[in-house]
Amino acid sequence: MKLDNKRTLMVGFAFLSISAFWQMYDNVIPLILKYYFHVGDTLSGGIMALDNIFALIMLPIFGAWSDKINSKRGKRTPFILVGTIAAIVFMMLVPISANLRSLPLFIGALLLTLISMSIYRSPAVSLMPDVTPKPLRSKGNAIINLMGAVGIIVVLALTKILTGRGKTPDYIPLFLSVAIIMFLALLVLLFFVDENKFVHERIAKEKEFNISEDEVEEIAEKSELPADVKKSLTFLLLSVAFWYMSYNAVTTAFSKYATEVWGMEGGDYASSMMVASIGALLAFIPLGIISSKFGRKKVILFGVLLLSLCWATGILFTTPNIGIKVVFFLVGVAWASINVNSYPMVVEMCKGSDIGKFTGMYYTFSMAAQVFTPVLSGFFLEKIGYMTLFPYATIFSLIAFVTMIFVKHGDSKPTDLKKGIEAFSDMDMD
Repeated sequence: MKLDNKRTLMVGFAFLSISAFWQMYDNVIPLILKYYFHVGDTLSGGIMALDNIFALIMLPIFGAWSDKINSKRGKRTPFILVGTIAAIVFMMLVPISANLRSLPLFIGALLLTLISMSIYRSPAVSLMPDVTPKPLRSKGNAIINLMGAVGIIVVLALTKILTGRGKTPDYIPLFLSVAIIMFLALLVLLFFVDENKFVHERIAKEKEFNISEDEVEEIAEKSELPADVKKSLTFLLLSVAFWYMSYNAVTTAFSKYATEVWGMEGGDYASSMMVASIGALLAFIPLGIISSKFGRKKVILFGVLLLSLCWATGILFTTPNIGIKVVFFLVGVAWASINVNSYPMVVEMCKGSDIGKFTGMYYTFSMAAQVFTPVLSGFFLEKIGYMTLFPYATIFSLIAFVTMIFVKHGDSKPTDLKKGIEAFSDMDMD
């Protein structure tokens, strides 16, 4: 069994769109709040948590809702279409309101944009496992995350090119560029992804290789997971929350940290984040292959430990230098190790008809962490100092390492295939 790389790349344009937007959002919005509206770090953290509050409420709803839709365009595509168009319209009001120094208009535009993004986030992420056989989902997720990394790198490059010097540049060109990227990604999805056809082909492929959902169907009939599976799912979701508390604290505050501690201006901070994205980009495909050979859990544990070491090393830097770029390259590798495998482990514990529901659960925990961590880390930044950022991130990534040890289910199962040794070998080939 081999992954259809071209198909997965086309599906990945939905995630490219999402990643491009959130990279810009996490980098630019804190700077607008601080330097356009002079909002303190604690309150800024609260505002930055709004997207995750909306996500916490709306992602499970839209994920489960999309499970029940049967349209000519499929379950997920209608949500992606509506959400993307709405987000493009409302996001352009954000830099306009910043230039006008109108905080009410800025908050209103931000809220409408965040609601629009919430509409299609879970359906977009659910699309990959919908069209990908179970044993290939780590490799599929690697390609999806690679597409996300491409979106991030493009946005970071645009940030350096289109963001002027000083602390209050005009962000309209950057927002317009990201809006165009999102629209083009939507067109690719609409013209090259036949969702219903791809889902039917995935089901036929799983039947051909005798990949059964009898176990999860039995679980569904019992209306709850067995105790051991539930325990694994709980610890996995807790791990997701803890490593997002670690990672999101840095990504949310990094543009401010680089400005305040290292004296960077304009889009200079984007260089380090771009190096991290390049590290992830180079690592995604090899990690997908490694994970299918050695197991998802082992690769995740490696990634969380590497992330902890990177954050701990970040404490040592007081001025920008080449060492920071090396550390952030490894941050990208670490985060790729985690992201390639964590979501497939969650959906491995569900049946096909519940993918949207379990996607919503995954995002409930990741978004809950991202609601809490900007406020808590922002409080430390404001009350104690910016030197707290990397120790904070280190502590929560180490906690995630501990909780991940207790996860015993959701790993890849290549031996489930029943087509012989040839099929087993093909599964890990490109």
